Amino acid sequence: MYNTALRIVQDEAEAADVLQEAFVDAFTRLDSFRQESTFGLWMKQIVVNKSISALRKRKLAFQPLEDGEQLIDETEEEDSLEWQIEAIKAAINQLPDGYRLVLTLYLLEGYDHEEIAHILRISEATSRSQFLRGKRKLLANLKN
Repeated sequence: MYNTALRIVQDEAEAADVLQEAFVDAFTRLDSFRQESTFGLWMKQIVVNKSISALRKRKLAFQPLEDGEQLIDETEEEDSLEWQIEAIKAAINQLPDGYRLVLTLYLLEGYDHEEIAHILRISEATSRSQFLRGKRKLLANLKN
């Protein structure tokens, strides 16, 4: 859970605070756990939501689409190169918050664009565009 928070907020102290808030929140709302999913999934959702709230407090800004910019098919940009984990982490950390958050939720946490849109309160198209643009920027960061 700590790693999930850390990937989203990008600060160790803030991730620890988020995790503590999430556990307090889970403990106080334990009676609302309906066992429709595992406790771990329920807890992870609380951690993700608390992490996103922490980012919103920092005024998370999504990158707007420029006029005439087209979305490209995800299959056009295949990750064919193998990179070391530290290089990938460093490149992800260099991304703007909006790109990094959507990329992290999609690639590392396993959410789909519909779920990301719901969690972040954005449109599904915005989630997709942030993912694709973030992926392009990540690849550019890795090539440098």
